[in-house]
Amino acid sequence: MKLRLLVPVALVASLTVVALAGCQSTTPAPASSQAAGSGTSAGAVLPVDSNPIANTSTAPGLTIVSAAAEDNVDPDTQAPIDDRLQVTVKNDTSSELSTFEIYYVMKDVTTGQSEAYHQALDGFTLPAGATSTLSFDGETGPGHFPENTFSVYRSSKNQVDFTIEVSAAGVQVANATATKGSGEGDAAD
Repeated sequence: MKLRLLVPVALVASLTVVALAGCQSTTPAPASSQAAGSGTSAGAVLPVDSNPIANTSTAPGLTIVSAAAEDNVDPDTQAPIDDRLQVTVKNDTSSELSTFEIYYVMKDVTTGQSEAYHQALDGFTLPAGATSTLSFDGETGPGHFPENTFSVYRSSKNQVDFTIEVSAAGVQVANATATKGSGEGDAAD
């Protein structure tokens, strides 16, 4: 009796596995939301323990023109916009720069709490002689990149100081600082 019961159960189980396998989607995994050349990226941004930038070039060519973490303005219209980390970079070379990455540390000057972040700026390129603004605000579009909305920058009411490194292939790392003053932050200016 037990053998007769086991055969149908085994048959049903194997048919179920085959049926489930046939129900699996054959659609390929979604492509990255990063459009080639757009200079945008998506995804979570989490703190890192150390700076992974390995660029040791000493060739000049990349400059941080400005860095701001409050009192921001739209780079095209010059109209006030919500606070965000905003870094304007310039290519001082006669060739396009690519393979950008950024590493920044934010530190609450009252509590001493700090967090570091690293992002590969996939798709972002900078033509020879061009200037462009990188915005870490979670918005979409060219030059906009994700941010951690739970970071010290967004959660602290104290002054938060930033140290920033931007790297591009073949040129020396560019450095800057920025400060968010004490207060609520992330307010429309």
